[in-house]
Amino acid sequence: MIRNSMKLLLRLFTSLISWFCYLIGWRASRWLFGLLGILWFDILRIRRKDVIKHIGIVFPNLSESEKIEMGRQSMRLQTGALADLFYMPYMNKRWRDKHIVFEGLDHVVNARKEGKGVLLLGMHIGSGDLAANMIAVQLGNFHLITKLMKNKALNDFWFSLRAYYGVKHIEPHGEKTPFQILKALKSNGLVVFVLDQFMGKPYGIETTFFDIKTGTAQGLAVFHLKTKASVVPVYCYEAKDGRVHVVFEAALSLSDLVSEDKESSIAQMTQYFCNVTENIIRQHPEHWMWLHRRWKKFE
Repeated sequence: MIRNSMKLLLRLFTSLISWFCYLIGWRASRWLFGLLGILWFDILRIRRKDVIKHIGIVFPNLSESEKIEMGRQSMRLQTGALADLFYMPYMNKRWRDKHIVFEGLDHVVNARKEGKGVLLLGMHIGSGDLAANMIAVQLGNFHLITKLMKNKALNDFWFSLRAYYGVKHIEPHGEKTPFQILKALKSNGLVVFVLDQFMGKPYGIETTFFDIKTGTAQGLAVFHLKTKASVVPVYCYEAKDGRVHVVFEAALSLSDLVSEDKESSIAQMTQYFCNVTENIIRQHPEHWMWLHRRWKKFE
């Protein structure tokens, strides 16, 4: 009874916020939600020092005021992207044609022609859930590996928003996870592995990230070795004109990193994935989620 009541309240809440976002428009909604980032960073100051410290690791030559401004911009963009979840019901084809730009779509289309599915190297840049849903609409059969919530009612609510256009979610370390990933690839699906967060043992291996030792999930390298599916980097960012660009880079060349030594192959590929991620973050630093404690000690 309590669970059903909670679900009903969450649906009502979602409908009201969604309707309000529609009334004021998508860009105004993003601006309004972006104020939450200012509240978080400048008033509540939650993990503000962490954000500034992390920016300093990657951009040591920035002044303190420049680091603060980048952190503020990042938090504003991250919370602004929450509006996308509530605006999903109104993102029809006309809206998508006006506001979404795909770059490098041929890279993933050509990789898919191999018939092995495509492994996507993802990262927390831009509005990830918006990009995921737009890719699902454009290409179909799209799977995202992501953590689930412990509370079922909240989990169902949250993922009903995130999966509006058919995005399928796979729990990272569940008993059925390997089979779900292999099944998705066998059906020539797209599977996203997000590697820009810390991962310790046993699922991670030691790597460097911006020249600092830490841990990174090894799953992407493991499944590439097993399936030989192409690995294509993907991310999104908001351009100055307000449109969201969903970018696919060229499939990564990994053959030189693979040898008869499985552990060495996994380590070299995972480090290479980190290097690729670093380069993309340098291109769009204000869009990355600096809040993450990416540089934890690997153990």
